[in-house]
Amino acid sequence: MMMETSALIWPLLFTGLSPAAIWLFRRNINVREGVSFGAGILAFFSILMFVPQVLDGKILTCSLFVILPGVEVKLGVDGLTLIFALIASFLWILATAYNIGYMRSLKEHAQTRYYFCFAIAIFGAVGVAMSANVFTLYLFYEVITVFTYPLVAHHQDEEAYHGARKYLVYLMGTSKLFLLPAMILTYVLCGTLDFKLGDIASGIFPADADPWLVRITYGLYVAGLAKAAIMPLHNWLPSAMVAPTPVSALLHAVAVVKAGVFSICRVLLSGFGVNLMDTLGLGDITAVFAATTIVLASVIALTKDDLKARLAYSTVSQLSYVVLGVSMLTPLAVTGGVLHIANHAFSKITLFFTAGAIYVATHQKKISLMGGMGRRLPWTFGAFAIASLSMIGVPPVCGFVSKWFMVNGAVSAGHYALLAALLSSTILNAAYFTPVIFKAFFEAPSPGIDLNQYHEAPLFMVIPLCFTAMASVVLGLYPEIFLQFIHALKGL
Repeated sequence: MMMETSALIWPLLFTGLSPAAIWLFRRNINVREGVSFGAGILAFFSILMFVPQVLDGKILTCSLFVILPGVEVKLGVDGLTLIFALIASFLWILATAYNIGYMRSLKEHAQTRYYFCFAIAIFGAVGVAMSANVFTLYLFYEVITVFTYPLVAHHQDEEAYHGARKYLVYLMGTSKLFLLPAMILTYVLCGTLDFKLGDIASGIFPADADPWLVRITYGLYVAGLAKAAIMPLHNWLPSAMVAPTPVSALLHAVAVVKAGVFSICRVLLSGFGVNLMDTLGLGDITAVFAATTIVLASVIALTKDDLKARLAYSTVSQLSYVVLGVSMLTPLAVTGGVLHIANHAFSKITLFFTAGAIYVATHQKKISLMGGMGRRLPWTFGAFAIASLSMIGVPPVCGFVSKWFMVNGAVSAGHYALLAALLSSTILNAAYFTPVIFKAFFEAPSPGIDLNQYHEAPLFMVIPLCFTAMASVVLGLYPEIFLQFIHALKGL
């Protein structure tokens, strides 16, 4: 049941006005950072208010501006919206606390600009989640790209500018070359850009649409949504690791790549629909690209000694779990893929939080130099171990649940090659995460390193990373927290 309500504006108002308030209070750092806390809390609870109505079967919409017939700035909320919007707003609260500890400990420059751009990125993420059509999604998708560029280039040295340029060229280039034409083709074929919110089966394309034009449109969408980091359009993500670690957490868990895989899910499920994708064989080719990305990125991660670089390639791999699950088109696999948006967010933000805490406490980035550090930083490395188990897929941590759904979906559909990719990637995940844990807790310190000089990072950093680690366990024990929103979608 569709229901028009102006209440959908509130989350965007809270996130959209916060950058102005951050700039206004730039000379009072406590108030400036308090604005981010307040906006995050208000945005989270304003989104939470929509939960009872969505679980009751309602699809909430709000039309803001009409540009052309079938082209408007329009907001919408269904089960898929709630998963991403709740994650983005909630993790912003924790990321703000972590930001305070990280930025103040390292006495980083341009902190007002940093918080300003961080807040706009969250505004863009919430906007992407709440987009009721392709046009609105495109606008907010580009907002994220533009305002995360200064965050990637934050250090303002040659390496930072190089990584930021690659980031901008990849994401802006693909959106202009592929996503924009895909949107135009969609309007020509369908006469509208509105998603079929709440229904993943039927999509918006008419039955008499030319199959090859639909296939071309689909290919343009997948290529244009490069934030999903599907190979070969993934190289921007490791290059963006030059950014401060909280920005890496934003890129990998809260806003950027999550906007990419969410947009893939939204376009595939609410634009094309499972039935049309199955008829045209679109799921199979997408699954091949996703499975290849999963395995190859895991292999590359094995070769990286820099912790953030290893985590970056882990993200490239894990994002494609979402794409793989959705593209298998079976109810179990789609459920697992969409659920992995949430599960990966909490576990991966924990991993990047711990990487930043390790750097603040020890100024070390290389895994080979982390011998014995777990004995001095037990909370940090303990959280790292829990999040690693989630990425590997070990119960009862949440990564196990989404992988379990995907494995069962692959078996039920007879996709044994995809099953092999899932299982082999799990082995590879264990191969590149467990050595870090073993080295930190059980190996001797590297020559020349005195462990006694190290202690845990500030509480503003340690508390959020412990919280997200525990949340990963809670979501593994109580997966219904997010499964209820998936079950609200028709067609599953």
